[in-house]
Amino acid sequence: MNHLAHAWLAMPDDDIVLGGLMADFLRGAVDPQLPRGVRIGIALHRAIDGYTDAHPQVVAARRLFEPPYRRYAGILIDVWFDHLLARRWTRHADGSVASFSQHVQRLLAARDVELPPRLQDFARYMRRHDLPAAYQDVETIDRVFNGLSHRLSRENPLATARPVLAAQSDALEHAFAQFFPQLAAFSAGEVARIEARLA
Repeated sequence: MNHLAHAWLAMPDDDIVLGGLMADFLRGAVDPQLPRGVRIGIALHRAIDGYTDAHPQVVAARRLFEPPYRRYAGILIDVWFDHLLARRWTRHADGSVASFSQHVQRLLAARDVELPPRLQDFARYMRRHDLPAAYQDVETIDRVFNGLSHRLSRENPLATARPVLAAQSDALEHAFAQFFPQLAAFSAGEVARIEARLA
């Protein structure tokens, strides 16, 4: 899953949300000096990634992509599922995706000094481009894939991926509708399990 899903699945605790957003910018062991909630958020993010990668709906969705896109199917699905979550927000969450997005932006701004440097940069990018709410717009998804294509070290087809995703939109929407409620239930239980381990 991508930024919008990780932030929402970590709600309502802002420390856990912050950890969920930080996790993509950290590697290796978690600093024990970080606030407990942030450490829970990092662990939750990693558990969500593992659950997602192994879920039958996601495994099947990866097989929808032919080479050369199949190698990057995990990235494509992560971003596209955030797009679907943003577009179908009221099916899964209270309030608007715009108000949730503003909450995330305010949280990152208020805790800026705690963020890894790359997340500080990304938080500014989020504010400029109204993320994560703008994930509902296909033009934003094009920009996301174009940016990702330049960040990967090897030559890749990500910049041209959106029409490929659009061609599989019905199958991906079905997979998301089956998968996401199960992920939400898993995440709620996982927070309790992580809290018990860190007690």
